[in-house]
Amino acid sequence: MRYLEDLTVGERILTRPAEVTESEILAFAREFDPQPMHVDREAANAGPLGGLSASGWHTAAIVMRLIVDANPLDGAPWLGLGVDELRWPNPVRPGDTITAEIAVLAITQSRSKPSHGIVRTGITVRNQKGEVVMTLSPNLWVARRPL
Repeated sequence: MRYLEDLTVGERILTRPAEVTESEILAFAREFDPQPMHVDREAANAGPLGGLSASGWHTAAIVMRLIVDANPLDGAPWLGLGVDELRWPNPVRPGDTITAEIAVLAITQSRSKPSHGIVRTGITVRNQKGEVVMTLSPNLWVARRPL
C-alpha cells in the first residue's frame, strides 16, 4: 500500500491501453447518453463531431477502469474528493485505443484530518495517434503512513 509520504510531485504512471469498440460505444450510449452522435451512425456522420463517437462519460468510465487496473496506490483506494476540470478536446471513435497518464501535481497534508492528505493529479488520455481525447484534474484523499 502506498501512503501520502510515498508519493512524489512529478511522478507519472501510464495505464495499459484499452480498445474502444463500436458495440461498447453503442451499448453505453443507449443506456446512459442516447444522443444521435453516440447511437446513430448516419446522424453522427451529419452531426457536429463528423462521425460516431463515444460519450465523454463512457470515456471517463473506461479511464476509471484503467486507473483501478494500474493500481497506482498499491491497494489503497483511489478515493476522489472531486474533479476540478474535465475536458474532451477530441472524440473517441470506434476502434480507438486509449491510454491514460496520471501525474502527481501537488501533495498537501490535511489540516483538519492529520491522518490524511490531498493529492492533486492531472490525467491526460490519448488515443493511438497521440491525440488528447480527455483531460481531468482529480483530487484524491490519501492516508498518511500510520505512526
